Amino acid sequence: MSALTLLLGAVAPASAEASAAPASHTLPANTRFYVDPHSDAAHQAVTELLHRDFEGAKSMATLASWPEAAWFTDGTPEQVESRVRDLVRRAERTRTVPVLVAYNIPLRDCSQYSSGGAQSDAEYQAWISAFARGLGRSKAVVILEPDGLANLPSDCGPDSDPTGANTTGRIADLNHAIDALERQPNSVVYLDAGNSHWHSVGDIAQRLLQAGVTRTQGFSLNVSNYLATDLSTHYGTWVSQCLWFATNGPEWAKGHPDWCASQYYSPAAPNDGQPGNAVNVDDPSTWHWTDVWLQQNVGTPPAQELTHLVVDTSRNGRGAWTPPAGKYSGDPQTWCNAPGRGIGDRPTANTGVPLVDAYLWIKTVGQSDGQCNRSIPGGTVDPEYGIVDPAAGAWWPEQAKSLVRNANPTLEFNTVLR
Repeated sequence: MSALTLLLGAVAPASAEASAAPASHTLPANTRFYVDPHSDAAHQAVTELLHRDFEGAKSMATLASWPEAAWFTDGTPEQVESRVRDLVRRAERTRTVPVLVAYNIPLRDCSQYSSGGAQSDAEYQAWISAFARGLGRSKAVVILEPDGLANLPSDCGPDSDPTGANTTGRIADLNHAIDALERQPNSVVYLDAGNSHWHSVGDIAQRLLQAGVTRTQGFSLNVSNYLATDLSTHYGTWVSQCLWFATNGPEWAKGHPDWCASQYYSPAAPNDGQPGNAVNVDDPSTWHWTDVWLQQNVGTPPAQELTHLVVDTSRNGRGAWTPPAGKYSGDPQTWCNAPGRGIGDRPTANTGVPLVDAYLWIKTVGQSDGQCNRSIPGGTVDPEYGIVDPAAGAWWPEQAKSLVRNANPTLEFNTVLR
């Protein structure tokens, strides 16, 4: 019996039944996502119970009742195929849909906290092909390579890809992955596109097109980040419109996603130096200038021709962290184990936003982003916590509890588990 199952009788109401989602490359609004009964949070709940910390046990059991993505980051082709097949079969037995993250691209994370990945393009392509075989005919959502497009090898520094071969290989790997995954009849694939405060609309649209996004269901945003959901949906809508503009738009626009207005600049704004008369990425009240440009140049495309997206809401309930002014002289690493954050919107495929297929918990709530030091030279201690943070991907119970405490809206037990 699983750790989560041991706790359900004490703290959960009876669960509801629902029909399985239709078999297609879409994500119906009634989709129910798979809950792992052996999650870190479920085991932590048992640990808290054994230590007679009943509030801690309730907190972790509540967290464990919600669906999160399963990350696949390594292994041989045979191993990943077996692990994927095992997961999708477990989900089928509960008539739910698992969310899987493929995260094994060569030169992953610019060799930073989450470095690793396959040793070559050939090795990766064999690995992702095996991943796809593991899916078989099972219904599954796949988030493809977080930051794989936003952090191309050519973005990693002046000496990271001097010939461009690594970046060319990255694009080829992603195209291969899409072809392999889309051959499975019931896979729903989202190619990762970073977040709203990273690449401009046109830049990420160009990268998405090069990697083959038009052969997928869409793209993912805010994976492992903290930016507010409305920023992601606004930005994601722009990206979708820009993709249409450069592929199905007027003849003069085709092939030119770089002409799209963005969160950094809009030709529709006066841009005269007066307050509010230019787009500012940190001031969403100015983003209407980008809306104006898109309305003028894109209009209202047919809904069926627009690319969809999903948003990671696992840790964005309190929005992004802004460190106190002057506290850090270098990069404060606002993306890394940001303090005071909280869980955001619950996982659902019924978002009410036309282009947003789902809010998902893609980042595992309570897993560390890495050993952040806020760019203090020679430092290993994270001054925000006074400790050396756990390694990237390691379970951090204190962070998990903090994210639950600060959840917005307040985290309640998921009553639909089976």
